[in-house]
Amino acid sequence: MKVVIYHNPACGTSRKVLARLKEAGLEPEVVQYLKTPPDRKTLKALLKQMGKGVRDILRKRGTPYEELGLGDPSVKEEAIFAAIEAHPILIERPIVVVGDKAALCRPPEAVEALLG
Repeated sequence: MKVVIYHNPACGTSRKVLARLKEAGLEPEVVQYLKTPPDRKTLKALLKQMGKGVRDILRKRGTPYEELGLGDPSVKEEAIFAAIEAHPILIERPIVVVGDKAALCRPPEAVEALLG
């Protein structure tokens, strides 16, 4: 079973989730999304797996969220995807994929639902 974590090693939550995956005996593919951000197609596929919209994964704190006006409901999805492509720090983390399921694992205990 394929396991992927979109990870930021500077984030405590992300580190906890990665440790939990390893404790479960899994060896996830670790994608440091700030260095290797998912492209728009991959991000859309992740959102579909999670049953979420792009606004659901936007990180506000420590990002250009406010200065880009992304809180404005009139900002279209495609503009949000473009902002994420330019500023991958806008992606909330960690996103974990286990087989055909995916979730934003914030709080870190959310990973348990993926592990079954």
